[in-house]
Amino acid sequence: MYCPFCNADDTKVVDSRLVADGGQVRRRRECLSCSERFTTYEMAELVMPRVIKTDGTREPFDEHKLRAGLQRALEKRPVSIEQIEVALTQIKHFLQVTGEREVSSRVIGEEVMAKLRELDEVAYVRFASVYRSFQDISEFQDELNRLKEFKPVAAKD
Repeated sequence: MYCPFCNADDTKVVDSRLVADGGQVRRRRECLSCSERFTTYEMAELVMPRVIKTDGTREPFDEHKLRAGLQRALEKRPVSIEQIEVALTQIKHFLQVTGEREVSSRVIGEEVMAKLRELDEVAYVRFASVYRSFQDISEFQDELNRLKEFKPVAAKD
């Protein structure tokens, strides 16, 4: 690590601590040339896979498109911004841990639908209707029936 004061390339770590719920390491460093101290932050960089669209084209993963799709489905629904951010983080984490360099947009869409099913059933059906290109009311009914089957039945005492 280069010293930001004198540009020397010989520094030592004086102290290390976990920050941001363990997602980062804060390091206090000292320059061996000028004895100045400075702080650095270190975190793992996980690369997002490229997205293979249904027409076969490939494009970089776009977090803004994912967020916009979630927000559009959840518009005027009782779901907080925090819940949306958690879902977004979980979807991104899912994609990162696959270890794949490329992932089908279908995989992303199915993961989004799974998260929406957990968050809000109306938003789930909204998203599914666009994602699966429903053509008529019977397709809506089929999806609602699948949703009812998926929903766990409460245990009776």
